[in-house]
Amino acid sequence: MFTRPKATVAVVAFSAPDRLDYEVVDVFAPRPYAGNPLAVVFDADGLSTAQCQTLAFEFHLSETSFLCAATDATADYRVRIFTPFAELPFAGHPSVGAAHTLVRTGRLPAGRLRQECGVGVLDLTVDDAGATLGGGSPTLEPGPDPAALAAALGLALDDLAGVPVRVAGCGLPFAFLAVRDGAVDRARPDQAALDALGVGDGVSVLSWDTAERTAYARVFAGDLRWGEDPATGSAALGTGVWLVAAGLVDPDGTSDYTIRQGEALGRPSVLRCTVTAAAGRATAATVTGAVVPVAAGTIAVPAC
Repeated sequence: MFTRPKATVAVVAFSAPDRLDYEVVDVFAPRPYAGNPLAVVFDADGLSTAQCQTLAFEFHLSETSFLCAATDATADYRVRIFTPFAELPFAGHPSVGAAHTLVRTGRLPAGRLRQECGVGVLDLTVDDAGATLGGGSPTLEPGPDPAALAAALGLALDDLAGVPVRVAGCGLPFAFLAVRDGAVDRARPDQAALDALGVGDGVSVLSWDTAERTAYARVFAGDLRWGEDPATGSAALGTGVWLVAAGLVDPDGTSDYTIRQGEALGRPSVLRCTVTAAAGRATAATVTGAVVPVAAGTIAVPAC
C-alpha cells in the first residue's frame, strides 16, 4: 500500500544553514513571464517571523511562500505567506504555486494535497500543468456605497454596471465593484479614500461577460499598500461568491467561470474557476491555474 510521505519539505531538522534553496515561479501564467510571480523558499522551519519578513522584502514580489513541516496531523505541509510588508493567513497564488512546486521538485507526489496555513487546512489537487485550490468557507457581507467606492477608484457613476457592491471571500474578503466594459482600465485607486471605506484586504474592479462567463478584473490589494496584483487567486474565489449573490450565475449547482487579470500590468493571467451554490448562496469555490518555473537558487539567511 502506498503511504504518502508527510512533509518531506523538512525531513532533516533545520540547523540554521547559511543559505536556503528557493525557486521563483509564475502562477496563473499562460507562458513564462506572465501571471503572478512567486518566490518559494524551502525548508523554512527554522526561520523566525522577522527573518521571513526580511526575505519577503528582499524578493519584493507580491508574495513569498515559506514551506515548513505540518503541525496538523491531517496536513502534508505548512506554508507561511508574506507580502513585502506583512504575513497573510491565506492567499491564492502562493498556495497554488507552493503546492505545484512541491510536486514538480519531487518533494510530494501529485494528486490531492492538504495544505496547512493561517486559515486552517485546505485541499489542493496538483497535476503536471498546475494546481486547483479550494478555499475556506464562503463569506458574504454588504459592501460600501457603490458611488463612494467608484470615486475612491477614480471612476464615475456612469461607469457602474448597476450591481450592488458586496464584500465576499473564501478565506480573504474582497470588495467587488462591477463596472461597464471599458471602465476597468480607467481605475486609479486613492489609498486614503479606500482605507477610509474599510474595504478589508482589497478591491476587485471587474466587468462581466455573460455569454463568455468571463470577468475582466483588476485587483488592488490593501496588503500591497493598494498596489495592483497581476493575478489574485483569493479574489478569484471570492468572485464566485459575489457572482452567485449578484444573480449572474446559477443559484443552484456548480458553475464555471474564467477571470482575465494582469493585462494592464503586461502580465496577462488566466484563472479558471468554479462556484457551487445552493438556494442562491455560494457553498464552495475553486480556482485552477498553470505554474511555470522561471528561476532557482539559494539565498542567505538573515541574521535577525
